[in-house]
Amino acid sequence: MVPRYARPEMTAIWEPENKFRIWFEIEAHATQKLADLGVVPQSAAKALWDWWATNPAIDVPAIDAIEAVTKHDVIAFLTWVAENVGDEARFMHQGMTSSDVLDTCLAVQLTQATDLLIADMGRLLAAIKTRALEHKFTPTIGRSHGIHAEPVTFGMKLAQAYAEFARGRERLVAARTEIATCAISGAVGTFANIDPAVEVYVAEKLGLAVEPVSTQVIPRDRHAMYFAVLGVIASSIERLAVEVRHLQRTEVLEAEEYFSPGQKGSSAMPHKRNPILTENLTGLARMVRSAVTPAMENVALWHERDISHSSVERYIGPDATITLDFALGRLTGVVDKLLVYPERMQKNLDRMGGLVHSQRVLLALTQAGISREDSYAIVQRNAMKVWESDGRLSLMDLLIADGDVTAKLSPAEIEERFNLDYHFKNIDTIFARVFGE
Repeated sequence: MVPRYARPEMTAIWEPENKFRIWFEIEAHATQKLADLGVVPQSAAKALWDWWATNPAIDVPAIDAIEAVTKHDVIAFLTWVAENVGDEARFMHQGMTSSDVLDTCLAVQLTQATDLLIADMGRLLAAIKTRALEHKFTPTIGRSHGIHAEPVTFGMKLAQAYAEFARGRERLVAARTEIATCAISGAVGTFANIDPAVEVYVAEKLGLAVEPVSTQVIPRDRHAMYFAVLGVIASSIERLAVEVRHLQRTEVLEAEEYFSPGQKGSSAMPHKRNPILTENLTGLARMVRSAVTPAMENVALWHERDISHSSVERYIGPDATITLDFALGRLTGVVDKLLVYPERMQKNLDRMGGLVHSQRVLLALTQAGISREDSYAIVQRNAMKVWESDGRLSLMDLLIADGDVTAKLSPAEIEERFNLDYHFKNIDTIFARVFGE
């Protein structure tokens, strides 16, 4: 975790204090159910909860010091609790194994993190929707291969982003459900030394579902899917970030990141206004995606369990969620404050002498009786003259002067094919699909 790209609420989920508090709740809830079943004394559960009610500070250095000797983190924690609770603490962890604590805790932390990410997505979607509606009919040029294609609206560009992030939010909600499972099944997952009712009880108390079969560890296909979803969302962040970066290029300059008073763009060139936030988002997206392959490789563990996944998850759990949380917040700010230049959009749209309307003329000629092949050749030969003139010539003027065209279309019919509004007649339909009626 890099503090520069971290926000406090998400970071707190991965702090040792939160982890150890979750560990205690797992152990105490399990002990409580064991007491209800008559396996351990009620006094054991009461001793744990009475101590906890005093809201003790988690002494992380003390636990670390014990672990330095035991070389086992769960045992170190149990030892520290026993030192504070007393003799009744010996009934903790009855029939349990370390993975019951570690895997269930990770499930809790990931659900906590996901709740923040879902809220982040909601704020981002709201920001995109606001700007999309603002620019619903702001004309701009659509590009394919980076080359002028046909007119679109800037609002439509943002509507696409909204739809993509809405899908991402749905996937994140599904990923939360999949990752939120509890395993309290003991060594190799057979419940030989602990009643399955304990798992059900702990799961209910922690807001988790019961893992159907844990084999001592929660199957890592769940985690692989979870981190894959984070990776897809990161890619969606990069897609919108790259769009902004391209639009901010000097030769385009149809939109740009907000440039605050006193901000500096370059240590050498005072004129610079660089897309630093969206460039940063591209980099952060790469880091979130870097968690996906290790998560996939964690699925194949030896037999009922090994811990080859453990070190990986100590990295990717905090890093991926903290980074994605920061990135979603940053992108929301970029969208909210994005500077949009409709006049420049119109200027760029008009730059190539009406070439963006070539398809409408092609279709009109085919409907007038000329073969598609011949229609294409007629329009293309005129379009290439405009292209080679760098837009100084007018495609409409050249077509009106072309006898092959005017033999089938009147000048008024040609001119009508250059009506910009024609391209936007279905924008309302698209917006209704994306945002609802």
